[in-house]
Amino acid sequence: MLFWLLLAIWPASAAEPYRIYRTPSRVTVDGKLDEKAWTQAPPVGPFTFNWRQGGEQEQTEAKLLWDDKNLYVSWLCHDRHISARERQRHGPVSRDDCVEIFLSPNPAKVRNYYTFEINVIGTMLNRCRTDWWTGPPTWEPEGVRYRTSHHGMERKDESPDDRAWVVEMAAPLRNFARDAAHTPPRDGDEWRLNLNRTGGVTNPQHSTWWPIAPPARSFHTPESFGPVVFIARKPPRR
Repeated sequence: MLFWLLLAIWPASAAEPYRIYRTPSRVTVDGKLDEKAWTQAPPVGPFTFNWRQGGEQEQTEAKLLWDDKNLYVSWLCHDRHISARERQRHGPVSRDDCVEIFLSPNPAKVRNYYTFEINVIGTMLNRCRTDWWTGPPTWEPEGVRYRTSHHGMERKDESPDDRAWVVEMAAPLRNFARDAAHTPPRDGDEWRLNLNRTGGVTNPQHSTWWPIAPPARSFHTPESFGPVVFIARKPPRR
């Protein structure tokens, strides 16, 4: 009920589902975003700084695509202070410059959701929070491929040359078969998700694609995930 109430009071443009189009061509997961597919894909829109107390609001341009096997996600993060140190799998990557996607493949059970959190040097943390998962808090998704602008570095320290960084990911749709109505999705299938970003040491902003309704102060607020719809055609020419 809260979600639909928020849709009624937010601006109409913010309430529109993001359309995830089928990729028009092959996506090479190399952290460069120079493929035609990403050029054609529409961005999700500006990120919201839900809990900002000061500092520069550095924007993120995120896009999504899909095919019969994968959900593709890209983040282009404008950032003048890029840093990361966490290298341990499932470590606290959100303390570094980090991007995230939290997704719920079944809108009727929005609290069944999966997380992918990746810092700027390519360390990933995953969690599965569902009513069927009986394992540990962390989760090992199958077949995920991803690359960052600084992938594999021992650490990334801030530099006067810092301007932006990129993360590109392909997540096999089979990881979500326990919850999704169809894998691969069918035209018009709706999921719920949020795309998140954390700052770093300097200017540690926290931002999300879909606004998180107060009083919540956590990315782990599935009731505030935004709607997305899968479109079984290529994106329109831009």
